[in-house]
Amino acid sequence: QVQVVESGGGLVQPGGSLTLSCEASGTMFRLNDMGWYRRAPGKERELIATITSDGTTTYANSMKGRFTISRDNVKKTVYLQMNSLKPDDTALYYCVADIQWASHASARKHFWGLGTQVTVSS
Repeated sequence: QVQVVESGGGLVQPGGSLTLSCEASGTMFRLNDMGWYRRAPGKERELIATITSDGTTTYANSMKGRFTISRDNVKKTVYLQMNSLKPDDTALYYCVADIQWASHASARKHFWGLGTQVTVSS
């Protein structure tokens, strides 16, 4: 069964850094784009960044500069490096992966993780 699981969240002080990981597991035919979103308390979910299987990245304008997305295709893992964290970055961070689990084109969908909590506070 295909699933994606985030890790690496926690409590960090303002100005600090944190790296999140998200691993896709299970039987897969192809692992396509992967990405990170977040949902802050009282706000809607927002895109942070996406990365294609060949490493092309796209960032939301508000996320450029402090966040870096990367992936390891062998490990089927996507990372989010976060620097200069602010209290406003406090949120539940979600990973999403576009996965095709069989050779026919219809065997494909976006899989979401349950999220990992990041709290930025002194």
